[in-house]
Amino acid sequence: MADRPIRALVAKVGLDGHDRGAKVIARALRDAGMEVIYTGLRQTPEQVVEAALQEDVQVVGLSSLSGAHMQLFPPVVELLRAKGGYDILVIGGGVIPEEDIPYLKEAGITEIFGPGTPTTRIVEYIREHVS
Repeated sequence: MADRPIRALVAKVGLDGHDRGAKVIARALRDAGMEVIYTGLRQTPEQVVEAALQEDVQVVGLSSLSGAHMQLFPPVVELLRAKGGYDILVIGGGVIPEEDIPYLKEAGITEIFGPGTPTTRIVEYIREHVS
């Protein structure tokens, strides 16, 4: 299965209606040869997890610009683990204060990418960490 492209799901959780960044990331991952599923706006953690499991993804990228990342990102990890998605990498991005990052990482978000992060860095991170 080494030839299989990485499957990634990009999701906008919560009521945040700004999706330009998520679409840029989705396109960058696709252009890097990954299979990308974009869930669209206003997803619940439950919807994200169901889509991730149904689509058999290896990575979930969560985006939030609304400030609700502390309430929305950890439940995605918890639900994935509860449903057997232990091997799915979960990363986050958006406008996330530095002081929130340690908590999010403790909650299972493996990396946070803020505004201005080069898309090549995100692609490299995913390639290095997807098992």
